[in-house]
Amino acid sequence: MLEIADLHGFYGESHVLHGVSLEVRRGEVVTLLGRNGAGKTTTMRAIMGILPKRTGAIRFRGAELVGMAPHRIPRLGIGYVPEERGIFASLSVDENLTLPPVVRDGGMTVEQIHALFPNLKGRGATQGTRLSGGEQQMLAIARVLRTGADLILLDEPTEGLAPVIIEQIGVAVRALKERGFTIVLVEQNFRFAATIADRHYVMEAGRVVDMIPNHRLHASMDKLHDYLGV
Repeated sequence: MLEIADLHGFYGESHVLHGVSLEVRRGEVVTLLGRNGAGKTTTMRAIMGILPKRTGAIRFRGAELVGMAPHRIPRLGIGYVPEERGIFASLSVDENLTLPPVVRDGGMTVEQIHALFPNLKGRGATQGTRLSGGEQQMLAIARVLRTGADLILLDEPTEGLAPVIIEQIGVAVRALKERGFTIVLVEQNFRFAATIADRHYVMEAGRVVDMIPNHRLHASMDKLHDYLGV
């Protein structure tokens, strides 16, 4: 579904991605693991065209994204939930859900969103500023699911959240996988990632340095300790 080959990325003159290559098959949950500054978020920004200077190949269902205008990329079926969530704080939950355009058939209905995230049910008139951090994260994910995207990029969805909310996010991600969504997940919390992912790409200094299938994760703990300092 998604193939990245020899991707290089730049912030101005700074060379930040160095030949990243990975692939994501339809229906998989794949994580990008690594310390802060490893290039995980930059890889997601490159996929979405937000990182303007990039070379190499990024193919989604065979369509080449490098060189494509950023506003066209979501229309292919890719949804991006950034780490900062980006919800409209002054708008209500319902307004946040219905404001983004539906760009493809198959977007989830509000009723389906409420079934996936029960915390949002009954909060339709609540302003974004009055939601907890966990509820804001749920709303940010829900907003993308309304658009019709079937490849979802989640950047640090568990950052700063209480364990009970992290568990709820994990339940939701597993439910999305069962519905056929494909998910790329940036995480530093590999323990959370291990509960939901099929495979893990480990990044270090703008490179992919390892790929670990989830069933080999326990046997790879020494390597993960070296990579992540955990």
